[in-house]
Amino acid sequence: MTRLNTLLLLALAVTVPLSLLAGRVWIDPFDPALPNAAVIFAELRLPRAVLALLLGAGLGAAGATMQGYLRNPLADPGLFGIAPGAALGAVLSFWTGWAASGWALPLFALIGAAGAMALLGAIAGRGGGVLLFTLAGMMIASLAGALMSLAISLSPTPFAMSEIVTWLMGALVDRGWADVWIAAPLTLLGLAVLLRAGRSLDALTLGEVAARSLGIDPRRLQLLMIAGVGLTVGAGVAVAGIIGFVGLMVPHFVRPFTDRRPSSLIVPSALAGALLLLVADCLCRVLPLAGGELRLGIALSLLGAPFFLHLLLRLRRELA
Repeated sequence: MTRLNTLLLLALAVTVPLSLLAGRVWIDPFDPALPNAAVIFAELRLPRAVLALLLGAGLGAAGATMQGYLRNPLADPGLFGIAPGAALGAVLSFWTGWAASGWALPLFALIGAAGAMALLGAIAGRGGGVLLFTLAGMMIASLAGALMSLAISLSPTPFAMSEIVTWLMGALVDRGWADVWIAAPLTLLGLAVLLRAGRSLDALTLGEVAARSLGIDPRRLQLLMIAGVGLTVGAGVAVAGIIGFVGLMVPHFVRPFTDRRPSSLIVPSALAGALLLLVADCLCRVLPLAGGELRLGIALSLLGAPFFLHLLLRLRRELA
């Protein structure tokens, strides 16, 4: 466990400096012909790398805890309505024209995430079990998706429609320190909440009845999950759009190297998620595409969809 975390930290220590150099144009910091290299590092590539680390860590930890809470290795934090709720809020900021005024877009997204969290908690209810929680999240995700489609179809201008579609693809392009200051406190708070839920998730692996007998309050655990996943996922959507499959893939990568308890999976998943998102963002910058940079959300979906299919086929073989 400690060795795994150490290896992931070493990988991050190597990858972060490389991410500052990588791009469509590789930068040599010692080249005297590049007098603006320090500005490019400090104002463009460093905040982008920090955001990739923050969002990847949040999504990885959220995926690990959701799979532990639902006791389902196919669970993904985007399945439970919080990410679509945040995206709906952001879409409404474009639709109303408020997105042009600086902080409005992330504020609308965070309000959308908070609304989805509140609705999820209200529907799941005090006595709601895991099944009701899952169905409520799927209903919220479906409703948010339908409302987003409605907003796009009723978009007041073609420019607004283009902005909405582009933003929903998910990316870290043109992000700066202002976005880091929005995402950092929310993501770190969400990670703290998820870590607090770790021991309760360990007890839940024995079953809900056994967990209750060990003193676990299901309603309190449910609220911790809603708050932790809402903060980490909502913060990511608020500054970068929808970036999927990180929370699904990362726990599967690190689980074989742990004792498989949910609490022992949270920190390695956060570190591996940060590493995955940083590497994927670097590849998106480096790949030569005629139309510009590949969107990060699209790249991870192209990677995540075959991975999800692999999990489904493996599950079918195990059940056969």
